[in-house]
Amino acid sequence: MEQSYSVKLKTLVEETDLKVIFASTDYETLLISTDTLNRPGMQLAGYYGYFVPDRIQLIGKIETTYLNGFPMEERLRRYEELLSRKIPALVFCHGMLPSPELIGLARKYDVTILGSEIDTFELLAILITHLKEYLAPRITRHGVFVEVYGEGLFLTGESGVGKSEAAIELIKRGHRLIADDAVEIKRIDSKTLVGSAPDLIRYYIELRGIGIVDVRRTFGSGAIKESEHIDLVINIESWKEGSSYDRLGTESMETTILGVKVPYITIPIKPGRNLAVILEVAAMNNRQKKMGYNSAQEFTDRINRHFDEKFKSMGGTF
Repeated sequence: MEQSYSVKLKTLVEETDLKVIFASTDYETLLISTDTLNRPGMQLAGYYGYFVPDRIQLIGKIETTYLNGFPMEERLRRYEELLSRKIPALVFCHGMLPSPELIGLARKYDVTILGSEIDTFELLAILITHLKEYLAPRITRHGVFVEVYGEGLFLTGESGVGKSEAAIELIKRGHRLIADDAVEIKRIDSKTLVGSAPDLIRYYIELRGIGIVDVRRTFGSGAIKESEHIDLVINIESWKEGSSYDRLGTESMETTILGVKVPYITIPIKPGRNLAVILEVAAMNNRQKKMGYNSAQEFTDRINRHFDEKFKSMGGTF
C-alpha cells in the first residue's frame, strides 16, 4: 500500500506567510494530510453532504458577502456549525478579520483562525502547491540527477560506471548538480516527477580516488540546484560487444516511476567517448522532441522518400 505523508499546520503557515489570529492548543502539532482545500460556501448555506472536515477552509469575499446578509446571531450560528466539526483551520483572505464573537467560537471549539492579505484564488493556488510538494508520494533511487540545458537528466547505472565523473564534467561546462548517489523522487501529479537530494547529502558528490566534494563551495552556488522535473532517464552501461544498440534513435522507450512514464534511453560507454558531450546532446534532443521535432523520425522519412522516388524512377521495380 502506498505510504501517506503529512505536514504540520505550523510549517505550512510559516512558509506561506499566513497570519495567526488565533492558535488552537494543537496548532504546533496538528498534521495536514490532504492537499485539497475547501471554500465552505455550501456549508455556510447549511449543506454538509459530502463535507470533508480535515480540509483547511478558506473564507473569501463571496462567503463573507453572503453571510453579511444575515443578522449577527445567524452568522455566528452558521460559523459555529462549521467550527464544531473540528476543521484544522479557518483562513480569512483579502485582509478580512473575524469578529471577536467568532474568535470566541474558535476558542470554544479549539480551531485555529488564520488571515492573509492575498485574494482567495491566489492563496488557494499557493497552498495547494505547497501541500502537493509536502504530501506527494515519493521514492529514493540510486543515481545522479543533473540539470542540462533546462532538462532534468536522471543518470542510472552500476556503481563505478562513471555517473559522478560525468556530472562533474557537466558542472564544469556550466550545468547544475541536483543530487548524487541518492535521488529523492516525488510524484507531484499524474504526469510530473520532481527529483531532489536528501538533506544529508545535498550539494555533495563522491569521486573515487578523491573522496567527497562539496560542489557548492568548490564550483559556486550556480553549480547546484535544489530540485528539477525528471525529463529523461539515462541508463549508462559499459559497452558490451555483440549487444544491439539503437543507432537511429527511432525507438521510443519509457520507464515507469511511481506510476509516471518517463522517456528512457541507454548510452553505452567505452574509452574515447566523451560522455558529458553525449549527455548534452541527449538533453537537447529530448527538448526538441517535447517541442514536436524528432530528428531521427525526419531522417527516416527522408530515407523512405528517397527510396520511394528511386523505386518510381525505375518503373516500380528494382
